[in-house]
Amino acid sequence: MNGSNTQDVQFEIINYLDHSYKKDVKEEIREGLTARQKTINCKYFYDARGSRLFEDICTLPEYYVTRTELSILRNCAAEMVNFFDSGDLMELGCGSSKKIEVLLDGLGGDRRGKSSYLPVDISETAVIDSSRALTAMYPELKVTAIVADITRQMAMITTERPCALLFLGSTIGNFSASERFDFLSGIASSMKSEDRLLLAFDMVKDIGILEAAYNDSRGVTAEFNKNALLVVNREVDGNFDPSNFAHVAHFDEDNLRIEMHLRALKACLVKCNALEMEIAFEEGETIHTENSHKFTPSGIEAIVGQSGFNIEASYSDPEHWFSIMELSAV
Repeated sequence: MNGSNTQDVQFEIINYLDHSYKKDVKEEIREGLTARQKTINCKYFYDARGSRLFEDICTLPEYYVTRTELSILRNCAAEMVNFFDSGDLMELGCGSSKKIEVLLDGLGGDRRGKSSYLPVDISETAVIDSSRALTAMYPELKVTAIVADITRQMAMITTERPCALLFLGSTIGNFSASERFDFLSGIASSMKSEDRLLLAFDMVKDIGILEAAYNDSRGVTAEFNKNALLVVNREVDGNFDPSNFAHVAHFDEDNLRIEMHLRALKACLVKCNALEMEIAFEEGETIHTENSHKFTPSGIEAIVGQSGFNIEASYSDPEHWFSIMELSAV
């Protein structure tokens, strides 16, 4: 691995977000805000505040995703990590440490002592908080925290030892079909014969359940959505006012996805000084901030097969609301 290295008291931190990456961020934001349908990539939800808001979302009664996935992990952890003797556990988009704790408990002390945990996230706060929590709980575990954009920098992150890659939550649903193929096929091509990917999918279900999960009664998801504007403000020296925008989320039945938007409540002009541009919004115009695709069993089989994987095992809850697949590279 190459990147800037720093040392915490308990773990190593590798940061891939260098100056060239920051330049790419500005261009990505420029492209999104000047498109016919204005967009902000959903990865810009996540700074320290955004990560905290998402952890709050995970505890909301309407948000079934985290508790359903955790129930699968708790019921099946020992079986899920049965293939793994020792090596590297790399969690992509790590967020909090709750899920990996279940899998680490399933490993047991002997295998943990021979293993390393590599949390990867675009939010430095997320990887540091997760790493500190886990080194306190499992002092025998070696931890290397990696700050990186998994949508752009996966090729930089390599391991020589056997590796279990974990891509949990519903993040794979945020990718378009072409992005998903590029991302997964890239991972498959880099995997060794003994490596495995544990990949999670949020399944198609009742529309009312889906839409409630993204329109919670406390308005936490709305704040999370608007946080992208604050992140963009910092990245491009902008003056977005989140109070001028409303959170909108609905299920698109044709594309089997939740769409999240920010709708302008009035006509306004936003300055982005670092981009040397102004962006005009009409009342009612939206910024598309996230897609969250939902999946069917046949759709999952097609996706993993086309991306270069074999399904070794699959795990689900009794209602089949969520699935975790153990995949090997073809």
